[in-house]
Amino acid sequence: MATTFAVNTHRFDPYKNFKFRVKWDGHYIAGVSKVSSLKRTTEVVEHREGGDPSTSRKSPGRSKYEAITLERGVTHDPDFEKWANKVWNFDSGLGAEVSLKDFRKDLIIEVYNEAGQIAMAYKVYRAWVSEFQAIPDLDANANAIAIQSIKLENEGWERDYDVVEPAEPTFTEPA
Repeated sequence: MATTFAVNTHRFDPYKNFKFRVKWDGHYIAGVSKVSSLKRTTEVVEHREGGDPSTSRKSPGRSKYEAITLERGVTHDPDFEKWANKVWNFDSGLGAEVSLKDFRKDLIIEVYNEAGQIAMAYKVYRAWVSEFQAIPDLDANANAIAIQSIKLENEGWERDYDVVEPAEPTFTEPA
């Protein structure tokens, strides 16, 4: 099955890496300032035919998807912590630290063009929090934002080809 893409023939510049949003459970997550790269690695399986002693052949093996890290400034928004607590919750009591019911989530990472139009999106499947940093090192001599982060293990991602490249808008000057 062939996939066709709508192409904006007027766009020359690549998209910037600072216009994006992250969504899960049907809503955008506030304040996400950094998303690590989406990376997939496929193992190489080498094999050799018995009658060909000098040449190895290569074919694809298992694919694995690297964890994704999301960072944002510390606020009162509990979304990161609530999700992390589904994997392990201190107050849940012995033998009930993990909730297997809904600790996995699908999420969407959207990339926008300079005009604020969604240009592409990626769907991440069956992600769960393997690491949660509630607050960073605190330093009274620093001049920085307090950043919290979650590390998401996932079972794969794919580009959402239903999101097509938008036509660049034309802005007119006020009269």
